[in-house]
Amino acid sequence: MAVVRRKLLQSRQVRCLLLLLCVSVGGAATIRYSVAEEMESGSFVANVAKDLGLEVGKLAARGARLVSEGSKLHFRLHRKTGDLFVKEKLDRESLCGKADPCVLHFEIVLVEPLQSFRAEVRVFDINDNAPIFLNKEPLLKIPESTPLGSRFPLQSAQDLDVGLNGLQNYTLSANAYFHLHTRFRSHGPKYAELVLDKPLDREEQAEVNLTITAVDGGSPPKSGTAHIRVEVLDVNDHVPQFSRLVYRAQVPENSANGSLVAVVTATDLDEGSNKEITYSLAQNTEAILQTFQIDPQTGEVRLRGPLDFEAIETYDIDIQATDGGGLSAHSKVLVEVVDVNDNPPEVTVSSVSSPLPEDSPLQTVVALFSIRDRDIRVGGKLTCFLREDLPFAVKPTFRNSYSLVTDRGLDREEVSGYNITLVAVDTGPPSLSTETVIEVLISDINDNPPVFQEDSYILTVRENNSPAVFIGKVHAEDLDLGENAQVTYSLLPPKSGDLSVFAYISINSDNGKLYALRTMDYEAIQDFQFVVKATDGGFLSLSSQVTVRVIVLDDNDNCPMILYPLQNGSLPCNDLVPRSAEAGYLVTKVVAVDGDSGQNSWLSYHLLKATDPGLFSVQQQNGEIRTLRQVSERDPMMQKLVILVQDHGQPALSTTASLNILLVDGFSEPYLQFRDSSKQSARVNPSTKYLVISLAVLSFLFLLSVTVIFVIHIYQKIKCREKFTIQEHFYDDCNFPNNLMQGGANGSLSRPCPYEMCSATGTGNSEFRFLKRLMPNFPFPHGTGEVKTEAGSSLPPDSDSNRSRGSEGHGRVSGDYM
Repeated sequence: MAVVRRKLLQSRQVRCLLLLLCVSVGGAATIRYSVAEEMESGSFVANVAKDLGLEVGKLAARGARLVSEGSKLHFRLHRKTGDLFVKEKLDRESLCGKADPCVLHFEIVLVEPLQSFRAEVRVFDINDNAPIFLNKEPLLKIPESTPLGSRFPLQSAQDLDVGLNGLQNYTLSANAYFHLHTRFRSHGPKYAELVLDKPLDREEQAEVNLTITAVDGGSPPKSGTAHIRVEVLDVNDHVPQFSRLVYRAQVPENSANGSLVAVVTATDLDEGSNKEITYSLAQNTEAILQTFQIDPQTGEVRLRGPLDFEAIETYDIDIQATDGGGLSAHSKVLVEVVDVNDNPPEVTVSSVSSPLPEDSPLQTVVALFSIRDRDIRVGGKLTCFLREDLPFAVKPTFRNSYSLVTDRGLDREEVSGYNITLVAVDTGPPSLSTETVIEVLISDINDNPPVFQEDSYILTVRENNSPAVFIGKVHAEDLDLGENAQVTYSLLPPKSGDLSVFAYISINSDNGKLYALRTMDYEAIQDFQFVVKATDGGFLSLSSQVTVRVIVLDDNDNCPMILYPLQNGSLPCNDLVPRSAEAGYLVTKVVAVDGDSGQNSWLSYHLLKATDPGLFSVQQQNGEIRTLRQVSERDPMMQKLVILVQDHGQPALSTTASLNILLVDGFSEPYLQFRDSSKQSARVNPSTKYLVISLAVLSFLFLLSVTVIFVIHIYQKIKCREKFTIQEHFYDDCNFPNNLMQGGANGSLSRPCPYEMCSATGTGNSEFRFLKRLMPNFPFPHGTGEVKTEAGSSLPPDSDSNRSRGSEGHGRVSGDYM
């Protein structure tokens, strides 16, 4: 009945231990749990979300994960429910060995935003290991003369469990010679000694067989046995005697194999072979036998394997001295392992935020990490810093835990990523350090507008171009990355609201190529400008602008236009020359203009046909017609001349002018007769009167229409100047032409410019004047070939300045007015 009750009690204790989950929060926000070893994979440990005070689902939303301090993670986290489970079966003995308590440390890291919590799980021991003896059949040689009460140490049993589940007691099988006495070591498991109760007699019994049982304190308890064979020896009067009962030694943990630990000595008063002493490591644990060795002859104890203060701090070594007669004595060597700073700090990175936006504010958490030094006693204080001068800083959070934060502004265009070297150093001595590299990439934001390669662009296009011809391109670069660096080009609409620029110029939005949509006419416009806008593809797009000026290049597409003599399809113009004129007499001057510019507007005059080619000549530069010789009586009165006016373009264009020259003895009588005959003709033909009246009415209506148009134009120009300044772009100018194709079909000026001519009578050189233009003087764009005169102005016939002015750039009268 007692046995059943004990089993029930033990079963209840096991169940309680398996179901025990103690959760506590430490002073430094450390969450503590406890589980029993050998729990199956998937066993529930605790609800982390509840212990952290988070709602269900927050762990998944914030990207929670577990980070172990060691190389292996023994638990897993269900993010949706917040439950913590055992990942695989836990074996306390393989995890912690003899250390008690056995605690597994890990961190719970939340990524968005970055935050970590320390947690630890204590693994409780269960009685899953029985005590065992390394030597299942030990042999003891005891002389028969051994006095009563003599003690013989036995090997210790090994039990991997700890606490109550570890080795608790030894029992000995029933016999007449020995009883068992259990003793405790300062460091290590309990061990048993055989105590002689009855004198041995080899002649009566040469060998005694005993069974020793090691029992632990588990429920139910487990045990292990060894069979001891005691051989009774003949009498050996003296037992070896050690110089000391306990030897003490201190050995640094970084000592090399073979280093001397201690020297033990024993003496025997016997003679012969009974005096020869042999030393051995008897009745010691496997860990001691793997770490130390002893010279059987000299008693020198040396290192056989490495020492590790962090694993075992002290060793209790049993030394046995045996003489030639089989008598033995025992002593102890207590070895204290001296800790040295042989372990550099260990850096464990819990989480890294990469890539990091370049506009991250200061003190943004980039990474979380912790530092641990296994040399707790001699390692001293731990410090952590960055090796290079980077825009980051190390900030302590709690004990030996740190966060890497931004310390200065980031710029991806300057540095696209960082390899941050963390240096952890202890104070030693000697000082040891560890370097850990954290790679952080910098992600791009749209913080750079497109930049044009030039401050302004000047493009050229030749007039009479084909529509949609390529005239040039603009290019802007953006230092950003990806979509933020994709540049789109567009034309800005004029501020005045006039969208006529879109009818002339087109731009490729992808590559910035510019095209002329319509045919350009140099005589209508010589240059114009517009604004191109470059916009990047960022979420909050940035842009820049540049001014593009287009210069229209002139083609020789306008024939010279004769201003005088008038070539309007009526009767040729008649000039009078007195027969008394000497050689070199200035008869008249051919006046012509060319709508082109530059070399295309340079005019030359040539005599193409003449009634008498030897009588008159034409000045090639200014178009003056002069006599080559004195006029004679034999020369015909009517002289007909055909003048060729030619420009210097490639190819050259030309125009002919016809005029009649009357050779008269004097100006008065023939001219008056010509006027009288005209009046008589008018009286003879009455219909001429009505024709003249009709022409006068039409001329009046024409002049009235021109005057109204001129007034409206002046009003619009004044209104436009009040609204905009002269420095505005070309499309802010009211004079920007609405039709670049405007011009005469034969290349002449598109706007007729008739002039009123008055011929003075009674003079000897046929002087004439341009008094004023019958058409209003509409403003042209600069350099379009307008003829400017002032009412009532006369030019002297032989003026050098006028002669030179007549051959200058396009749009000027190419000869002196007479």
